[in-house]
Formats: sequence, C-alpha cells, structure tokens
Amino acid sequence: MKNSLTIRNAEVVLPQSNQKVDVSVVDGRIFSIGKNIPEMGEIINAEGLFLIPGIIDPQVHFREPGDIQKEDLHSGSCAAAAGGVTSFLDMPNNDPPITTIQRMKEKKKLAAEKSVVNYGFFIGATNDNLNVLNNVENVSGIKIFMGSSTGGLLVDDPKILEKIFANGSRLIAVHAEDESIMQTNKEFLKDFSDVRLHSFIRDESVALMATKLAVSLSLKFKRRLHILHLTTEGECDYLKRLPKENYISSEVCPQHFILTVPECYEKLGTLAQMNPPLRSKRHANALWRGLKNGIIDCIATDHAPHNLSEKNQPYGIAPSGMPGVETSLPLMLDKVNRNECTLNEVVYWMSTAPAKLYKMYRKGSIEVGQDADFVLVDMGLKKTVTNGLLQTKVNWSPYHGMELKGWPVRTVVNGQTVFLNGEVDKSVRGKEIIFAL
Repeated sequence: MKNSLTIRNAEVVLPQSNQKVDVSVVDGRIFSIGKNIPEMGEIINAEGLFLIPGIIDPQVHFREPGDIQKEDLHSGSCAAAAGGVTSFLDMPNNDPPITTIQRMKEKKKLAAEKSVVNYGFFIGATNDNLNVLNNVENVSGIKIFMGSSTGGLLVDDPKILEKIFANGSRLIAVHAEDESIMQTNKEFLKDFSDVRLHSFIRDESVALMATKLAVSLSLKFKRRLHILHLTTEGECDYLKRLPKENYISSEVCPQHFILTVPECYEKLGTLAQMNPPLRSKRHANALWRGLKNGIIDCIATDHAPHNLSEKNQPYGIAPSGMPGVETSLPLMLDKVNRNECTLNEVVYWMSTAPAKLYKMYRKGSIEVGQDADFVLVDMGLKKTVTNGLLQTKVNWSPYHGMELKGWPVRTVVNGQTVFLNGEVDKSVRGKEIIFAL
C-alpha cells in the first residue's frame, strides 16, 4: 500500500492514556491502533521508545523570501524535522513582508517545493491592508507587531489596532511590546554599547502595557487573540485574573524560562539578544508556573536565526533573535527526565494545544484518521548540543555545550520518515496545514 508502515512495541502517548500498542499507517494517515494489528508496509520495531504526536512549532521565522543566507524554508524545515517538529507556523516579516494575497501564494508555492515538514503561515498586518487580512485563504492567523522588531512591520496606532480587531473573525496573534514606552526608555540612555540595556529598553512594562491593550480589544470585540512569546510575571498575573469566558490564549518560548539575565548576557553577549528580551529568574519561574498551571497554553520557539558574524557585532548593531526549532523538544524531554514535568504535559503543550488553538485539521494527536505525524523519542539518549553539528543554516545554538537527556530518533511526516538517527531525508515534502475558520 502507498505510504504505509507499522510501528510495533512503542509506548504510545494516546489522548486518554499511555499504552504499549502498535500503530499502522496507510496513505499518510493513521489506519489502526491496538495490539496484534495486521502489519502494513515497513515494519518498525520501536521497543524501548516512546511514540508521541508530531511536535507543532507555532512560531518560527524561516527567513524566506528575503534573508535566505540565514535560513530558508528547506533548511529551517530540516532543522524542524531533526527536532521532532512535524509542522510549523512561519511569520510574515520577510523581505518583502507577506502582506498581500499574491505574496502569500508565492510563499506557499516555495514551501510546497522546499519544506520537508508540514507548513502554515501568518498574514502580516499593516496600517492599510484590512481587506487582505480578512480575505486571504487558509492562513493560521493575522500577525500584528505592536512593537518594532526584525523587519519593517509595525502597527502601533490604537485606532488602526481597534479597526483590525473590530472587523473580521480570523485569529489575531500579537507581538506585544509597547513602542512608545520603548522609545521613552531609550531617551534615558546616553550609552548604547552594553547588551544588558536590551532588557531595560524593553522592560516588563513594555510587554505588560501592550498585552493589556490587546486583551482589552479582544474582550471588547470578542475577537480571538493569541499572545506570542509571553515573558513576564506581570503578564501571567494579569491573564490569570481575566474572566473565564474569553477568547485569549498565550504561549511561551523555552529560552524565556531556561535562560536568565544577567547570567546569559555575561556568557553569550549579543547572542542572547532577542525581542521580547530574556529576563530575570523571577520572571522565568513565573512563566514556568504559568505553563504548569494552564495560564499559558502552549510552547513555541520564535526560531529567529542570524549568522554568528552578525550576532557578534556590538549591541545596537547586532540583530535580535536566536535559533531554537531544533532543540525545543530535547530541552523539554530533559525536563521530563529531571521530573520537572511529564511527557504527557510536553505532548499537550507542544502538539495537542497548538493544533487546538489554531484549529488545525487532523493534527495534534495519535488517533485513527489523524495525519501520521509522529516522533519516536529515546528518553535515555544523552547528547550535547554542539555548534556546527546542527541542521539550521546558521548552525549555532544558545544551548551550545549543554548535555540533554531525551532526544527524537525518528520523525515521521504524513507517514514518511523524514529524520532517522541523525540524518534528514531531504527528498520528503510536507503538506500545507489546513485551518478551520
């Protein structure tokens, strides 16, 4: 049968329980689950491994079109596959930005030709493309940069923001930083040479004020809102106090609860520079609590690669952003091994929840009829994150030198093995994710 396989003897993370059962795949979809099921196609003996749903990274920047010397849809998707990520949502701050229906069509065509995993895209908001935002076909949502970041997209006029929230029904995802507070903070500075100033310029109030504005608009117009890369204790406390009936979800990136200032600036310098910035241990602990307590819904990476030559420039010249799509699952599996969370929680945060939040068709769980996107993980495998040995084109990581226990060993996309024991099958092609309106 076309595109068929059977996985035997794995411990399978199912929606209701973990069971040692077999899983068969026919034509890219899960055909049957159970013990002693008939064998289909390739037989994989997964004794000693866990089978989990494919990881979904709901925020990456794969730089194509535009800055393909840093990353492109092929290299970024290879990095995703190596990290157990079977589907990604890519952001619109490209060059040119993805703010028109034609540019979206062109980007989807590139992905169909180049991506080894499944893909979906955000349409970028500007001050005058409301018609595009509401009429472009099959996108994960509308991306609004409320504060300036990489690329030229910025919508910080409250009247324009209200107009976007008031017109249409598509999910809105916000980069929540208040541009006016950032500019005010800059006015206090005479010297911009110290990277530690980055977390001052973009301080807690910058994030909290923008998040409050976005939430107020969501509640006012009953508009679905997703807050990208939450970074502060204040935001967690604010979201915790919202009325139970709301349309708001949020995410956190591993770096914001693993890397903390000032230590990371002292060790990594401008390699640790990103938007929103890394923060103190107090905020990192609050974010982890928020994730564990359900205040934060899911995990993303904000994979934002820049070449080391660029990142090693002085603060004020060096760009913001760091790679992460390849290491997010191993980081979380390591936390499972440290008894800081469970594998089932990781599956929920990194697969089930993103699929649900973005209404992805046939994604996010191992069930009959779902797309055969899954990952075999070896919870006992130890590896050290090493610059120069990564799939991402920039080939560096802020976690360089960190030994992690628990790694993906096989990644399957639509029934096809795309990653196996360190090697990516670059001939595999993913499919466009289908989103329910």
